[in-house]
Amino acid sequence: MKLSENEWKKKLTPEQYHILREKGTETPFSGELLHQDGNGDFACAACGAVLFTSDSKYDSTIPGLEGWPSFADVAKSDAVVLTDDTTFGMHRTEVTCKNCGSHLGHLFDDDSSPTGKHYCINSVALDFQEK
Repeated sequence: MKLSENEWKKKLTPEQYHILREKGTETPFSGELLHQDGNGDFACAACGAVLFTSDSKYDSTIPGLEGWPSFADVAKSDAVVLTDDTTFGMHRTEVTCKNCGSHLGHLFDDDSSPTGKHYCINSVALDFQEK
């Protein structure tokens, strides 16, 4: 999905644009999907591609990372792209939507996750589609 930056600005809210297109981060514990425990899919807020399912959502115990929705795995193996991120003097793995290239969050190791993976995703980057 290719849109110009002006088209993205018209399509997204200012907060969504900052996070999805400028690689920002929402304030911890502020996202409305943090405590969403219903049955359904979590789709990219920019393009609607299904990225995660409620079956993979869990509560992380990593201090400092519990303020964003946590997922143990993606809905489909090709739903996201993982890229090395060395911004801010840290080494992390950035998670972006494969369909539109929007920034979603980061991937960390997590022993409290059923898979050992922790997809730490900005709530504003997602839309919840209840089943």
